[in-house]
Amino acid sequence: MCLIQYADDPEPEERSPAGPLYVPVRPGTPQVVLRMFRTPLGWRTAVGFTCPERLAATLGAGQPWIRLSEAALRAVAAPLGAHLLTVDPTFSAPAVTPVPDEAAAPTAVRAP
Repeated sequence: MCLIQYADDPEPEERSPAGPLYVPVRPGTPQVVLRMFRTPLGWRTAVGFTCPERLAATLGAGQPWIRLSEAALRAVAAPLGAHLLTVDPTFSAPAVTPVPDEAAAPTAVRAP
């Protein structure tokens, strides 16, 4: 434990309230259903964003969302098996590339 307290430099392990979050929900359902995600190691996690611009940059402008406090999001996600909360994630999946036409695909060439 550090004896000197720095107000602007919290410890990474310390939980601090994130405030009201923009939480992605599943589109096309009559009820509000949270979207759950997985960490790179496969753990279920709830996701919240601190502003709608970050949510749109990560999940797209058409992603529906609701506002929840951090405590409410944790309370709703825990029974679903998500005991982690990720705030402002940036997903790093590769961009989707279109599948080439079969007619435009090169033909196999036999080696001599």
